[in-house]
Amino acid sequence: MARILIADDEPDIARLIERYAIREGHEVTSVSNGDEAIAACRKADYDVIVMDVMMPDTDGFTACKKIREFKDIPVLMLSARGTEYDKLFGFEVGVDDYVTKPFSPKELLARINVILRRHTATAPVAKREEDVLRGGGIEMDMLGHNVYVDGVKTDLTAKEYAILQYLLRNKGIVLSRDKILNEVWGYDYFGDDRTVDWQMKLLRGKLGPYRDCIHTIRGAGYKFED
Repeated sequence: MARILIADDEPDIARLIERYAIREGHEVTSVSNGDEAIAACRKADYDVIVMDVMMPDTDGFTACKKIREFKDIPVLMLSARGTEYDKLFGFEVGVDDYVTKPFSPKELLARINVILRRHTATAPVAKREEDVLRGGGIEMDMLGHNVYVDGVKTDLTAKEYAILQYLLRNKGIVLSRDKILNEVWGYDYFGDDRTVDWQMKLLRGKLGPYRDCIHTIRGAGYKFED
């Protein structure tokens, strides 16, 4: 069971998500705007937030940024708009997934469950060499969930972290967009495969001099080489 916070000013949509989530055994709290979502996260802990973009007073993007200032909770963003700008902006503020309305409740719950699995905490007792991935001047500490570029800690979103981990585990191998979507998103993705391109652009921007270690292979996908 997971604790899910739904923030949406459309009661019918909130009730629909709540009904499917409860059916799968999750505990659900619903609020109707961004300010209430921020207040709810200050009072309690949640495993995932389903947040609408367009809400009165404080929009979903602003609420997400404010919540991230004091808690690291994965966010799935809902929006009636599916423009490239909206999706890219959502990834920049750190959302874990982006779903355009109207949506399939079953697919939405599948995405929520993938996010929950990705963020399930582990508690290893000691760091081993195999718990660190390296490429160029990049070091990924998987136990601490930290990434360092030339020894300096770099903040990555959950998706950026998962993509970099997949690339480092498969250095020198060309990975198609479909493979990256299936591995990182964890399900058959039915949306625009340019999602991978947007995430790669953001990830490269955080790798400093090693951005060019991620090679774009025309017509094939991406490959990481030192």
